[in-house]
Amino acid sequence: MSEPRFENLLQVLGRERPERPTLFEFFLNQPFYEKLTGKELGEEGRDWRWGSVDGVVMEAFAKAGYDYLTVLGSEMSFEVEEVEKKKTISLNAGSAIRDRKSFESYDWPEPDAYDYSRLEKAKNVLVDGMKLIVYGPCGVLENVIALVGFESLCMMLVDDAELAKDIFDAVGGRLVRYYEICAPYESVGAVISNDDWGFKTGTMLSPAQMRQYVIPWHKRIVEVIHTAGKPSILHSCGNLDEVMDDVIDDIGYDAKHSFEDAILPVEEAYERWGDRIAILGGIDMDFMCRSRPEQIRERCEAMLGRTEKRGGYALGTGNSVPEYVPWENYIAMIDCVRERRA
Repeated sequence: MSEPRFENLLQVLGRERPERPTLFEFFLNQPFYEKLTGKELGEEGRDWRWGSVDGVVMEAFAKAGYDYLTVLGSEMSFEVEEVEKKKTISLNAGSAIRDRKSFESYDWPEPDAYDYSRLEKAKNVLVDGMKLIVYGPCGVLENVIALVGFESLCMMLVDDAELAKDIFDAVGGRLVRYYEICAPYESVGAVISNDDWGFKTGTMLSPAQMRQYVIPWHKRIVEVIHTAGKPSILHSCGNLDEVMDDVIDDIGYDAKHSFEDAILPVEEAYERWGDRIAILGGIDMDFMCRSRPEQIRERCEAMLGRTEKRGGYALGTGNSVPEYVPWENYIAMIDCVRERRA
């Protein structure tokens, strides 16, 4: 592999033509990290997503061909009761906040009280040419749903809109401060605001409710990221068609990640929005799991061909790489980039 060069990803995020084809992924999975490096994560495996800025995970990102490492800035989180852990969870499980009393008694995290030293440490241990991409402890809407429960939130928006707004503000304000702390670090090259907004046919809340409760906080998040001189990436699943103009023109995100063929294939998303916002990943997860390696290679080669003159695109999956993606299929995808760099 060629050496990591974060400036190449910056070109993509600036909707420019990168000097070489570029890979982008939110994260992979423990078995893949171990296969890429030939090493076991061991104790590091307990929290590989959350705080590892060196060691096996960083080496795996570099060996696979990524120019960065994704990491949480700190252990800040909005605590909720433990729910049954399966491959899927219920969005109605939240019950930490039910009314004004439970809102006022909730133990709200204070961003400044957490340890962000991993971001300082990273500048001394990152592979040469790599930068960190910091992501958040979920986003504004995701955290509110986790705290309240989706159905309960929908009823609260009707029965007690003032309380609902106070919850959104309590979450949003803390996330703004979290990113305000993380973004200026020298080791941080870009920032992901990860907040799932939708499902297959639309946004979780109505577009009007999104603009009232969610979008203003994302606009402030992007403002603090841009103030630090860093590009901002929205990672959001679901159908955002009705709010994409808000994402691009009002909020000002530099890039959008997470695409699904059943909603809008990434090829169409690139043609629709690629001249206004960088497009990241998008090779559909179902396609990645069910297809043969040669089919994956054909689609990835076609996507790289589609985007190579205009730029503003990095190749990757539609979301992330879980353990159930066949190893040979993942390799077929990244080899399309790695062979072009050889």
